[in-house]
Amino acid sequence: MKINGNAIRPGNVIEHKGGLWVAVKIQHTQPGKGGAYLQVELKNLRDGTKLNERFRSSETVERARLEQKQHQFLYEEGELLTFMDNASYEQVSIAKDLVGDKAQFLQDGMQVEIEFYEEEALGIILPEQITLEITDTEPTVKGQTAASSYKPAILENGMRIMVPPFCSTGEKIVVNTETSEYSKRAD
Repeated sequence: MKINGNAIRPGNVIEHKGGLWVAVKIQHTQPGKGGAYLQVELKNLRDGTKLNERFRSSETVERARLEQKQHQFLYEEGELLTFMDNASYEQVSIAKDLVGDKAQFLQDGMQVEIEFYEEEALGIILPEQITLEITDTEPTVKGQTAASSYKPAILENGMRIMVPPFCSTGEKIVVNTETSEYSKRAD
């Protein structure tokens, strides 16, 4: 589907220069001389390279249609992550480097959405929040206020994050998968 160059939004996937690119950041610029344009930071979905491009409103770009399917995470083997399609029970393997930092959040049996472009898996969309257990943190100091004084903690997946002082080892917390930050105590 063709769209105007000034209609690109963050998160849009476009076909450009023979590759698939996702718009990471956009900035409208209106110089004193000449026409307005859109400065777009693009990231290649296949190899992760970045590119800065200018698109004028008179230009058109091809917006790619991605299909999203529900999958269940099965296991990790070397550099491959294996998922099962919830509808057809077919297994799909995705390279770990394609998933990036999101791989550390994967848990056995976790439901994720996999984005496909013409039957090629391009990446995964995790649930917004997941529950993890704190395996190591400093002990709670009595009388310490919770006013923005966070302490380091190591979670069951090996990830290090900052948690409020009232959190202790063995406690389950909710972590935001987008920001990799503490959200709240688990219920």
